[in-house]
Amino acid sequence: KEKMENHTRINEFILVGFKSQPGSQLLLSVLFSAMYIVTVLGNVCMILVIRMDSNLHTPMYFFLENLSTLDICYSSVITPRAMLAFLLGRRSISYHGCASQMFFFSLFGTTEAFFLAAMAYDRFTAVCNPLLYHVIMSKRLCVLLVMGSYLSGCINCSIQTGFTFSLSFCGRREINHFFCEVAAVIHASCSDTFINELVMLAVCGSIIVGTALVVFISYGYIIITVIQMPSAESRHRAFSTCSSHMMTICLFFGTVFFMYAQPRAKSSPDKSSTISIFYIHVIPMLNPFIYTLRNKEVKGSLKKLLKRKGFL
Repeated sequence: KEKMENHTRINEFILVGFKSQPGSQLLLSVLFSAMYIVTVLGNVCMILVIRMDSNLHTPMYFFLENLSTLDICYSSVITPRAMLAFLLGRRSISYHGCASQMFFFSLFGTTEAFFLAAMAYDRFTAVCNPLLYHVIMSKRLCVLLVMGSYLSGCINCSIQTGFTFSLSFCGRREINHFFCEVAAVIHASCSDTFINELVMLAVCGSIIVGTALVVFISYGYIIITVIQMPSAESRHRAFSTCSSHMMTICLFFGTVFFMYAQPRAKSSPDKSSTISIFYIHVIPMLNPFIYTLRNKEVKGSLKKLLKRKGFL
């Protein structure tokens, strides 16, 4: 009988993240709903401004438009289901639904890391090699970088989801998180998870470290180049084109490193869930504001668009 139970395939999981905090479910639902609405509206606004102003049809804004699209998808994988769970108390998720959520979360999260690396290379080329910028950052290369980012994300999420759902769960249905995060699902398994954790560390670690190295090396050269510029005006102009991207990078990689570089993260599920809110909900919500408030070209285009529509 025990052997039969161990091989029984479960049909659903129960997501128990934040369940231990009574009276906070409605507040969490309202908070998630507000952040999701702001995320979608802010990123849609960014996409429309970039598409409607021909002056913004450059490699930098091509990447920014794709980042906004990605942020909407990234947040949409988790947020709507989570806010309904907090509001209605429906915390169950089907086996296949959990696998799908993990697949798309890993896809969009990995792709965003590669996007930020591509955007850092774009800024490096613009500041350190301005005369050849439009030759190097051709439309073909920009499209290849976006496609390569999604392909890398697809490879990673296929590996993570495939390895994770090859495990046995032996009737243990509780996942100590508010969504099907890879590490949380692995910890719910009754199989030997050493290989899975090793694969997760190797693949995710190489992606995070690899993309972060591209970003930090690119910005290291940018800082050196900016310091060596003769005039203060040139330094200010060069820095202003990169400052918004630097803020996004610090938010994303800082949170991801803090999340996955903690040796005792698995012993503190509430802490893990809280940090997840930041990089799943807060960063996609803040990105449009960072790029709007820190970017004169976007602010100018937004003002022209509002005047054309009669709002100003």
